[in-house]
Amino acid sequence: MKKKKFNLSGIVALVISLLVLVIFVPVNLIVNYYDKVYDMTPAKQYTLNEKTVELLDENSDKEIEVYFMLDSLKTVKDNPDYLALYHTLDELDKRSNITLECFEPDEEPERAKALDTSGTLGVERGDVFVKCGEITKRVAHSKIYQSADAEGTRVEYAGEELIASAIMACTSGSLKTMYYLTGHGEKKLDEAYIGYANSVKSDNYDFKELDLNETGSIPGNVAALYLVGPQKDITDKEYDIISAFLDNGGSMSMLLGPSETPGRFRNIEKILKTYGIEMDYDIVSETNPSNQLSDHSDTQNPNYMRVSFPEFDSDSQTQDLTTDINTVINSGRSIAGIFNTRSFAQLPEDQYDSEKIEVGSLMTNIPDANSKSTTKCTPMGGDETTAEFVETELEGLRLDYGFYSYNKVSGAKLFVLGSNDIINPDYLPSQPVASTTLTLFSNTWLYDNDIEMGIGNKATAYDYMEFKDEKEAKHVMALTAILPVAILIFGILVWIKRRHA
Repeated sequence: MKKKKFNLSGIVALVISLLVLVIFVPVNLIVNYYDKVYDMTPAKQYTLNEKTVELLDENSDKEIEVYFMLDSLKTVKDNPDYLALYHTLDELDKRSNITLECFEPDEEPERAKALDTSGTLGVERGDVFVKCGEITKRVAHSKIYQSADAEGTRVEYAGEELIASAIMACTSGSLKTMYYLTGHGEKKLDEAYIGYANSVKSDNYDFKELDLNETGSIPGNVAALYLVGPQKDITDKEYDIISAFLDNGGSMSMLLGPSETPGRFRNIEKILKTYGIEMDYDIVSETNPSNQLSDHSDTQNPNYMRVSFPEFDSDSQTQDLTTDINTVINSGRSIAGIFNTRSFAQLPEDQYDSEKIEVGSLMTNIPDANSKSTTKCTPMGGDETTAEFVETELEGLRLDYGFYSYNKVSGAKLFVLGSNDIINPDYLPSQPVASTTLTLFSNTWLYDNDIEMGIGNKATAYDYMEFKDEKEAKHVMALTAILPVAILIFGILVWIKRRHA
């Protein structure tokens, strides 16, 4: 009798299946239990940068609170696009001195208000707040992921850099502060300019008054100095302090509206001239009705006028302050205008150190069809010399209402505009004016409050395959997808046919 042959293929398949179950299922359960992550991303999106780890280690003795404005971390964990943020917050939560709390701000408005007691930071869904002691910083959700190209097709994760920066700022004990200089007949910051001050604070700065004649020095937590609408000159003592501050790379914003004060502001002039700028003692009005704007009472006013913001010139400039504001204007969110302003001029290059000082116009008047100016300059303040200059030299010329100046060696920055009423709500028209917006934008140029940690944005990497033509693409698809499926089906058919052999 013929011996029956035994086919071991079924037994082998069964053994292999059991081995898979015995080995891989427990391993998977163990990995899931311990939530162990192996970060294979090129930019290490799911792992804290060594600089972040070092910062956390240095502040391990401080109680740090982190608040995430969503109901739970699971919300972002389950979304592949936000996994990087999840892992950053999760790693922070593992630290014994860091408390992480998640909640929906709309559902718990009182808790949200407690994070923003002044009402200046703003609280939105998806934001991250960091608090240490009395210092709180907001990381806006709109900044956590940033477009890496103009089309917005490539997105980079900036969350770790921003959150680490917020932790450094909060653990330092004080926020960087814009100091509003007083003692020159200026209006009170918390009265005339409170709305603007709150807008500055919403960008994670503090804003305080400072009398340099009394203090004799500038505090170490300074972000920039503000000189707004002085009615008299700064003193020699102030001039020396401010000059030294700028020489050491400091930043300053000057909103120098027209003043009726007789005499010249010699010390202010000296600072401006060091940075290539000359101040006119005048007030500018617009004679062409089509270039006039409506004022705060919705009445057409010759002192409210249309202006032009020069395009950034990459060939001659390193500092770009106008591209963003032109984008805002072109989108219709703001009107290109200024009001109650004086004019300025750039000095000839042989009258300042033009090798290291870069000067750029921020806004100009609008010429008519014959390239002539239709603005009128009326002397205000100053002396007989300045009055004669205004009356005889400025008619029909291109006028500049603001400049920036940048010292390419020391890093000093100066932002100068001819109006201080642009931040005073008593004079603001109903439609947002671009000169006001530009002044607010300039703060991050004067001092970027997001401390550069050196971590940088973490880009998501993608692998691509390129084919010569459609035929080659179909061939590869067949090899990588169709062929394995065909082999699997063939194997199943063979097994079905021979399973009883």
